Formats: sequence, C-alpha cells, structure tokens
Amino acid sequence: MTDTHESIKVRFHQMMMSRSPLERLEMGCSMFDTAKEIVRNSIINQGLGSSPQEINRQIFLRFYSQDFDEDQQKKILNSIK
Repeated sequence: MTDTHESIKVRFHQMMMSRSPLERLEMGCSMFDTAKEIVRNSIINQGLGSSPQEINRQIFLRFYSQDFDEDQQKKILNSIK
C-alpha cells in the first residue's frame, strides 16, 4: 500500500539523485546510526543488556539474527567481547 502521490515520488527521486553519491552514502549511514541508537536504547530500557558487550550482542541479534543459522550466530556472539 502506498499513499504517496506519483508526482511526489518522482520529485523525491529527482531530489535524491541530484545529490552526490557521497551525500547519499552519508545519508544512509546516518539513518543506520540512528536506527542502531534507537535499538540500543530499547535494549537498555528493557533491561536486556548490562554491559557494552551484551548490548552489542543484542544489537547483532536484532539486526542480523535472520541472516545466520544458529551455529553461525553462536560463533559471532562468542566473538563479541
């Protein structure tokens, strides 16, 4: 479902493409950093992480758990120290 008018979609695309590749990359990195900070705060507020390492483990699980099987996850989680 989309509620965005087609002319707005076209205009937004034009605006994004008028930026340099570096600017678009920086925007994407900034959005990822913001999402990661939101997740970090959620983990802390839910009491799921008491140390930086445990918080990073929880962040990994939230972002990437579906990308790895259980054995791979265990190896990665063990390596986060």
